[in-house]
Amino acid sequence: MPFEEAALATLDFPRIRAALATRAATGMGVERAQGLCPSDSPAQIARELDELEDALFGVSLSLGGVQDVRPLVERARDGRVLTGQELLEVGYTLDAAMTVRRSVATNSRGPLLDVVTHHAGTGLSDHTLVVRRVLESIDRGGEVRDDATPKLRELRRRLAPLRDRIRERLTNTLEQWADVLQENIVTLRRDRYVLPVQASRVSQVQGIIVDSSASGQTYFVEPASITPLNNELARLLLDEEAEVRRILTELSGLIAGDAGIDATILTLAELDLIAAKARLARDWRLNRPQTGPDGEYRLHEARHPLIDNAVANDLTLGDTRLLLITGPNMGGKTATLKTLGLAVLMHQCGLYVAAASAVLPVVEDVLVDIGDEQSIEASLSTFASHLKHQREVLDMAGRRTLVLIDELGSGTDPQEGAALSQAIIERLLGQDARGVITSHLAPLKLFALETPGLKNASMGFDLAQLAPTYRLQVGQPGRSYALAIARRMGLPESVMTRAETILGPEGGLLEALLENLEQERETLRADLDRAAAARRTAEAELGRVQQERATIQERRDELIAEAAQKAEALYTNAVEQVRSLRSRAREDTARPRVLEELRQLRRTAQAERPQTQPETPRGDPLRAGSTVDVPAYGASGQVLDVRGDELVVQLGVMKVNVRRRDVRLRAEEPPKVQAKKRAAFVGTTATTFQNELQLRGHHVEEAVEELRQAVGEAHALKESPLRVVHGKGQGVLRRLLRDYLKTDKRVESFSDAEPNQGGHGVTVVHIRRS
Repeated sequence: MPFEEAALATLDFPRIRAALATRAATGMGVERAQGLCPSDSPAQIARELDELEDALFGVSLSLGGVQDVRPLVERARDGRVLTGQELLEVGYTLDAAMTVRRSVATNSRGPLLDVVTHHAGTGLSDHTLVVRRVLESIDRGGEVRDDATPKLRELRRRLAPLRDRIRERLTNTLEQWADVLQENIVTLRRDRYVLPVQASRVSQVQGIIVDSSASGQTYFVEPASITPLNNELARLLLDEEAEVRRILTELSGLIAGDAGIDATILTLAELDLIAAKARLARDWRLNRPQTGPDGEYRLHEARHPLIDNAVANDLTLGDTRLLLITGPNMGGKTATLKTLGLAVLMHQCGLYVAAASAVLPVVEDVLVDIGDEQSIEASLSTFASHLKHQREVLDMAGRRTLVLIDELGSGTDPQEGAALSQAIIERLLGQDARGVITSHLAPLKLFALETPGLKNASMGFDLAQLAPTYRLQVGQPGRSYALAIARRMGLPESVMTRAETILGPEGGLLEALLENLEQERETLRADLDRAAAARRTAEAELGRVQQERATIQERRDELIAEAAQKAEALYTNAVEQVRSLRSRAREDTARPRVLEELRQLRRTAQAERPQTQPETPRGDPLRAGSTVDVPAYGASGQVLDVRGDELVVQLGVMKVNVRRRDVRLRAEEPPKVQAKKRAAFVGTTATTFQNELQLRGHHVEEAVEELRQAVGEAHALKESPLRVVHGKGQGVLRRLLRDYLKTDKRVESFSDAEPNQGGHGVTVVHIRRS
């Protein structure tokens, strides 16, 4: 069922069409925009919205070169011959259509590709033959090219030298006829080359008079000597004209016979409309609506698209079937009605809507009663015209229609108007209609408070500024502010007092209640604004802290990476030096020098240690036997001796001298455990070297190599014994390590450790002293 054009005009929808038309690139698109009508087909609406989304975010539709060639195509089909310029217009348009088809085929996400191929019986056809023939035959100036056909090329090849011969012969004749010529020039009249002869002396020359001047003082004479040449030129020109016309006729016939042109033109018009919709969506900051179930309307931050800087409002219909908006005049009630109506119409035209988000049903009609339609000729008053529309609304209203009634009950006695309005609202609720109604009648405000499906709403008003805020406030009826405004405007207080008396306690009580509710609402809004401001401040602070934390984390990661890189370099350097020293230490003569270099290496490592390690707190019980961490070496060991501020610490196979502040004491152990360790330490440090080599989990080759290096270092340093921890397992590693020890001449003997010190899982190796 088509939407009533009068209803669309009442909602200002023609202005939407006009805005869309100004964004069309072709006359065909303008026509489509000006004739745009809402659809009640959900499938069609969804398809058009998909096409618009594709144009916005997928394909940039450019229709450059496209013109409205429908009249030219019709002329060709009527058997008329198109001019070269007209043929170019058709050729360029068809060529642009094929360019658009290629672009869409390359970039489209789907919907627009359907449009250019086969949507609704249309599509951009292949016009390669027509385009190639037109562009090969017609130059940019609209003239037929010399090489359009071999015959035309030959004719024009012969014309140029023939003209040169005629001009040359006439130039020679100028000297012979100098006395009788009006001007000493060669000119062209009626496609024949002639000389301008004085009228009074034309009898003195031999030739054919071809033309005369407007004044009659000059005759244009073709000398008899060039008549044969002019005749030849005329014949060639006639042949050329006939060939050109034949070419134009052939090209016009190609266009008339191209059956796909109609579909291409329709599709170009459709694409132009889609492109115009996309431009409108960008220019007006529109968003895609979602299609919801019947009777469900949810608009978030909706605004009137035709009002500059319009205030955005939320509007919901569903459980609330009818919304009753009350409040002062010029407060935005009518604009709110039109905002909802235009959103519905634009959605069903496949347009985006002026809202941050929108869920709208597909309605069969928008039933509107807005504005005054007083008619003297039809003897209709304002009230009667409203009743006429309201009768039509009641006849058609239902769940799949949208009802928009402005100023219900106005134009007659307020009491009777209120009674009639209540009856109309009850009827609309009974028909499960959805819509928005505005009114000034106080009884309707009370009726809405106790009627399911009907909810009060009002438009905000700033009494201090005597100005509307245009904000929709759902849940509370609006005040008319008539007395308040009158008092602010300076009406005598006696008049105001009398008006309040006439209003009576009931009317005054309702206004007082509404005023109290307004004050409470403003207080609550102020509290909410403060809470929102505090939340924004907290969120901003949280963001700042998170940013600082991320920066610190990033810097920490950088420092760790730098430290790891530096440590890796130091470790690699140290390993290389130790390997070199181990190799040299095999020679007895090199041992003193090697030991000195080891000490120098230790001093260098101390000098390069990180300076940010925490110092050992004063008072820590550092003594012989304490276990400490030495960060500069990345290792831990036992204190052998305490020499004031300097400690001698056993680190693996090395003894190092470190300052007290450069070590960290391990966590304190129970006194009995410490005493036992100290006793064991004191009892063994004088006679045994407690080096320990951890080989558990190593591959055999790696374990043997590490054992070989450890034996060599212990031998060079004259340290013994060496504890080799290999674990018990199946005994394979233990056996292979001992096989090696049997072959190393630096090993004096080896044996299992004591049962309480590892037993079969540890081999104690005694190193030769010499």
